[in-house]
Amino acid sequence: MKKLICLTFAALIVSCVFAQTKTGEHEWKITLHILDESGSPVAGASAGVGFFTNSTPTGIDGITDTNGNFVVTHSDTPSESAYPLSFRIEKQGYYFTWAQVDLGQGYDPAKWNQSVTLTLKKVGKPIAMYAKQIHSLVVPEFNKAIGYDLMVGDWVGSYGKGVNIDLFITEKHTTPQSNYILSVSFPQLGDGIQEFTVPDAENGSGLRSAHEAPVDGYRSEVSQTTMANPNRNFYFRVRTKLDENGNVVSARYGKIYGDLAQFTYYFNPTLNDRNVEFDPKQNLLGGIQSFQQVTAP
Repeated sequence: MKKLICLTFAALIVSCVFAQTKTGEHEWKITLHILDESGSPVAGASAGVGFFTNSTPTGIDGITDTNGNFVVTHSDTPSESAYPLSFRIEKQGYYFTWAQVDLGQGYDPAKWNQSVTLTLKKVGKPIAMYAKQIHSLVVPEFNKAIGYDLMVGDWVGSYGKGVNIDLFITEKHTTPQSNYILSVSFPQLGDGIQEFTVPDAENGSGLRSAHEAPVDGYRSEVSQTTMANPNRNFYFRVRTKLDENGNVVSARYGKIYGDLAQFTYYFNPTLNDRNVEFDPKQNLLGGIQSFQQVTAP
């Protein structure tokens, strides 16, 4: 029997396709479990999946139930190549979440019936910050620690317009043509940086970081070679003042999305405020070019 199914995905794909039983056809099924950061189910979230069958874009939309579940099924033959599936989950008051699910090539029962758990992060208190995209870092001089001012968005001293050194960046070469080691260090005690990673590019949240930078755990230096890790990110603490016992009296916090050669930084100028949830409509860093603008929170 043949029936007409009209499908939409994220209000972008509208596709009407005929489905009928075929020899060798199999049904795949994906169950999404949508939770908030406390582990509670998120009901009423818009959920959609997009995929291709025989080069035809197809989409299925739905709403998570009271248990935070969204179940999608579809029938394909292995030759129709419905994999991979691209999911996007949205709800007012939350950052969107996306994921890709690989069905594998050919009929693989283990992959054609999967359960996937995703987390929706709540929108907290996005704030104004100094933020800038650096698509390809160019250090003015090799084998020397060069100061960078995060509030100005430039090198310090004769290398740029920066005034205060928030961090040092050093690019070390044994020869001008050799592979490099890129390091970030800091001008004063208490300043530091710590790494955090996110899932691979196939899964993620509109808010890559936590809502706040950590209280402690900061290192005085971090380095990378030319083998950059695209999932590597950082929190940092700068302009730190310590008491006589080495305790932090005051500091400013921020985050870096991306590895050190190509990254986006976010700097919260408010003293002792660890909030790193950026409002893209309130970038305090003026005079930057369009390709340096930051749109992610």
